[in-house]
Amino acid sequence: MELDFERCYRAVDSRDQRFDGWFYTGVTSTGIYCRPSCPAMTPKRQNVRFFPSAAAAQGAGLRACRRCRPDAAPGSPQWDVRADVVGRAMRMIADGVVDRDGVPGLAARLGYTERHLHRMLRAELGAGPLALARAQRAQTARILIETTGLGMAEVAFAAGFGSVRQFNDTVREVYAAAPSDLRATRGGRPAAGGAGTITLRLAYRPPLHAAALLEFLALRALPGVEEVRDGTYRRGLRLPHGPGEVALTPADGHVSATLRLADMRDLAPAVARCRRLLDLDADPTAVDDTLAQDPALAKAVAAEPGVRLPRAVDGFEMALRAITTQQVSLASAKTTLTHLLTATTPGAHPGGDGQLRGFVSAEEVVGLPDSAFRMPGVRRETIRALARAVAEGSLELEPGGDRAETVRRLTALPGIGPWTAGYAAMRALGDPDVFLPTDLAVRRGAAALGLPTDPKTLDAYADRWRPWRSYAVIRLWRAA
Repeated sequence: MELDFERCYRAVDSRDQRFDGWFYTGVTSTGIYCRPSCPAMTPKRQNVRFFPSAAAAQGAGLRACRRCRPDAAPGSPQWDVRADVVGRAMRMIADGVVDRDGVPGLAARLGYTERHLHRMLRAELGAGPLALARAQRAQTARILIETTGLGMAEVAFAAGFGSVRQFNDTVREVYAAAPSDLRATRGGRPAAGGAGTITLRLAYRPPLHAAALLEFLALRALPGVEEVRDGTYRRGLRLPHGPGEVALTPADGHVSATLRLADMRDLAPAVARCRRLLDLDADPTAVDDTLAQDPALAKAVAAEPGVRLPRAVDGFEMALRAITTQQVSLASAKTTLTHLLTATTPGAHPGGDGQLRGFVSAEEVVGLPDSAFRMPGVRRETIRALARAVAEGSLELEPGGDRAETVRRLTALPGIGPWTAGYAAMRALGDPDVFLPTDLAVRRGAAALGLPTDPKTLDAYADRWRPWRSYAVIRLWRAA
C-alpha cells in the first residue's frame, strides 16, 4: 500500500480521527507508534515513518503508544470495500483463522500457496500473516490482562499464543512492559458479571447513527436469540470454541460491549463479529459524501449522517433469513423462524440462565423434520439445500469468502434468485455495493423520494451511488 507522506503528516498534524486505522505513525526518536489522532506533540518530519499496519510498525521495532492505544483504533475501512485476496485474508485473520488453523489453513481457504499469500500481504501491509495475527494476539492479551482476573498462563493461551514464553516476549516487545506491569497499571480488577465476562470499548469513526442501527435490529429480532431493550442490543453467539452472549450499547465515541464467553479463546472472533454486525470499521464520511451528491438523498444524509449497514455475526443465519423473508412480511418471517428455532435443542449458555443462544447451525437444519418448517415445501427444500452446502463446506458465507463466487453458488441452488443472493451478499458478506432494485421496500422508498420505481430504471439510476449502493438501500428502506 502506498502512503503519501505529506497527506499522512497533515492528518497527524491536525490529529484527524478519520484516519485512525488507515495508517500508523512511527516516531523513530521515541521508538513508539501511534494512531494519527494521538494527542501527543506532533513529531518532527525527520523522525516520522508511516506504516500501513500495526504489525508493520512492530516489525520495525516500534512499541505501541500507551496514550492513544493504536491497537484499539477502528479497523481500516478498505477491508470492508476490497473483495480481493488481501481484503479477504484480513477479514479471516480478524476472525481468528490463523490462530485456529495456522497459515496453511488460511492459505487453503483462500486458494493460494503460503508463499504467495505471504508475498501479497507483505507488499500491501508490510507484514505477513503470522505477524498480522501476532499483532492481534497482543491486543487480545492486553484486553484480557486489563479486564479479567485470569492468570497469565490462561491469558496466554486464551489470546492464541503457543507458549507462555512467547506471550511474555510479545507483550514486552509490543507494549514495553511485562504483563504483570500492564495489570498493575489498570488495577487488575475483573469486570463485573462473573467469570467469563469482559467489558470493552469498540471504537468507530464518527458519525454513527446509533438509533438507525437499533431500530433495524429491533424490527428483525428473534425471541431467544436477540433483543433490543433500553438502548442496548443483546444476542447469543455461536463461536468457534463454544457459545457466548454480547450486550452492545452505543455511547459517545464508542460502543460498549459486554461479552460473556464460555471459552476465552473466542474473544478475538467475538469482537470481530460484533464490529462487523454494527459496521464499525466503515468510513461514514466517504459514504455520505457520495450519497449526498444526489439531490434525492442529500436531505436524508444531512438529517441522519452516519447511517450504517447492519451486517451479521453468522453468514448462514443471514442467508436463511433471506430465504424465509422471500415474498412475505417481516412479521410473518419472524414467526416462521421462531418456530424453526424452537424445534432445535437450546444450546448451553455460558451464564447458565439460558436466556439467549446462537442461531441454529447448518448441521442442525439438515437434520430437522418437515414439521419444523412452517413454509411451502419448495422453500423448505431450498433451505435444506443451503444448509447442506454450508455444512459440506462447498458454500462460504462468512466475510472472508469470495463475494462473486459465493453469489454464483447461491444462485445455483434451487429457489434462490438475485434478490436473495444480493441480500446475503450485502449483510452476510458485507458487500458495500449491492443494490436490490426489485425489493418492494426499496421501490417504496424510491417513490417517497421522487425516484423511478421501475426496477430496471431504478437499477440504472443507482449507478451514481457506487461503490456504496448497499448504504443507499438502507437509506431507501428508511425512506419507506
